[in-house]
Amino acid sequence: MSTINPYQAYQQNSVFTASPQELTLMLYNGCVKFIKMAKRAMLEKNFQEKNTNIIKAQNIVQELRATLDLDIEISKNMDQLYEYMYTRLVEANTKNDVEILEEVEAYTRDMRDTWKEAMGLAKGK
Repeated sequence: MSTINPYQAYQQNSVFTASPQELTLMLYNGCVKFIKMAKRAMLEKNFQEKNTNIIKAQNIVQELRATLDLDIEISKNMDQLYEYMYTRLVEANTKNDVEILEEVEAYTRDMRDTWKEAMGLAKGK
C-alpha cells in the first residue's frame, strides 16, 4: 500500500488550480531552482545531477516558448531570448561553465520578477 506524501499532494493541487499567469510564474521559479541545483552539482563535480537539472531548465524554457503567441510583436522578441537562453544552457552543460548558468539565471530572475510585477498590476495591487 502506498502512502501519499502530503507535500506532493499539495504541489499537485496547486498546479491543477493555478491560473495560466500563476503557472507561468511557477515555470520561472522552477527554472531558477533547477539552474541553482545545476550550479551546485557542477561545483561538486556531480555531472549526472548537473545534466539532469540543466535538462529540466531547458524543458521549462521550451515550455515557455511554446506558450508564446507569435502574432504579438513582444512575443517574437521573447522567443528570441528564450532561444538564446536554451542555447546557452546547452553550452553551459557541454562546457561545465558556471558563468553561463549564472547569466541564464539572471535573465530568468529578471523575467520572473517582471512577470510577478505585471501580475500584481493586473490584479490592481
